[in-house]
Amino acid sequence: MITLAVVGLAYFFWLISDILLLIFAAILLAVLLSFVADLMTRYTPVPPRWSLTVTVVLVAVLVVGFLALFGAQIGGQITQVIERLPQAINAAGGRIGISNPSAELEEAITSGSGSLLSRLAGLGSTVVGALANLALVVVAAIYLAADPMLYRRGAIRLLPLSQHGRILDAMDVTGNALRLWFGGQLVTMTLVGVVSALAYWWIGLPSPLALGIIAGATNFVPYLGPILGAIPAMVFALAMDLTTALWTLGAVVAIQQLEGNAITPFIQQRAVSLPPAVVLFAIVVFGLGFGLPGVFLAVPLTVTLMVLVKTLWVRQMLGEETAVPGEENASGGRRRDPTTRKS
Repeated sequence: MITLAVVGLAYFFWLISDILLLIFAAILLAVLLSFVADLMTRYTPVPPRWSLTVTVVLVAVLVVGFLALFGAQIGGQITQVIERLPQAINAAGGRIGISNPSAELEEAITSGSGSLLSRLAGLGSTVVGALANLALVVVAAIYLAADPMLYRRGAIRLLPLSQHGRILDAMDVTGNALRLWFGGQLVTMTLVGVVSALAYWWIGLPSPLALGIIAGATNFVPYLGPILGAIPAMVFALAMDLTTALWTLGAVVAIQQLEGNAITPFIQQRAVSLPPAVVLFAIVVFGLGFGLPGVFLAVPLTVTLMVLVKTLWVRQMLGEETAVPGEENASGGRRRDPTTRKS
C-alpha cells in the first residue's frame, strides 16, 4: 500500500507538473518583489505596509513607460526582422548552395498533419494560454509577496514540528540565493543586450536594437540561449555579404567570451555560482521533462535544489560543513514563525 501510494503520488505530481512550474514561477517573482520592497523600506521613507504596493505600482509604471517610449520603435524593428527574415534566409542559403530554403522550410512546417490554418489557430491558442498563465503568475506572486508567512506556515505544517525551524531557515537561504541569482542574471542580460546592439549597429546590421534585445533576452538561458540569440543576426549578416558575416561572427564570439570570462565571473562573486556541467544537464533534464518552460526555469530550479540539498541533506543529515550561496544575509531579518517552539 505504501508503494502504491508513493507511485500514485508521483504520477499525480507528474500530471500537474505544468501547474507546479507556474507555482515556482510565482514564488520566484514573489521573492523578487519582496526583495525590492525590503530595499524600499530600508532606504526610503515608505512604511513597510505600503512598500509592496508602491513596488508593484512602480514596476507597472516603469513597464508601461518603457513600452510607451520605446515600444513603437522596438515593435517596428522586430516587425522588420520578421518581414526580412525569409529574404535573408534565401540570400544566406544561396551563398552556401541551397536554393530557396525558405520555401523548403515552409513546406517542411506545413507537410505534417493538419493544415496551416489549424496550426495558426493552435499557435493563437498557445499565445492566449501563455498570456493567461503570465497573468496568473503575476497575480499569485503579488499575493505571495503580500503575506509570505501565511503560505510558509501552511507548508511547514505538513512536516514534523521538530523540523519547522530547519525548514524556515532553508526557505530563507533559498529565497536569498534566488534574489542574488536573478540580480546577477539581470545585470548580465542588460550588458549583453547593450553591447550586442552597439556592435550590430557599428557593423551595419538592420534593426540593431531588436537584435540586441533578442541577444540579451535569450541570455537568460545560459550556454544554449546565446547561440539561439545569435542566429537572427547571423542570418541577416549572411544575407548582406561575407565580410559582414565574418564581422558579425567575430562580434558574437567576442561578446560571449567577454560575458563568459569577465562579466559572469565578476558578477558571480556576489551572486550564485553554478558548475557549468550542472547547468547544462539541468537545462536538458528540465527541458525534456517540462518543455520550453522547463528550459527557462532550469537554472533557478537548480539553484533552489542545490541550496535545499546542501542545507537539509549535506549539512543537517550528513553533518558535513559546506558553503551555501545566499546564507550570509538570509537570517538577518527573518521573523520567527509562531508555530515553531524551542526544543
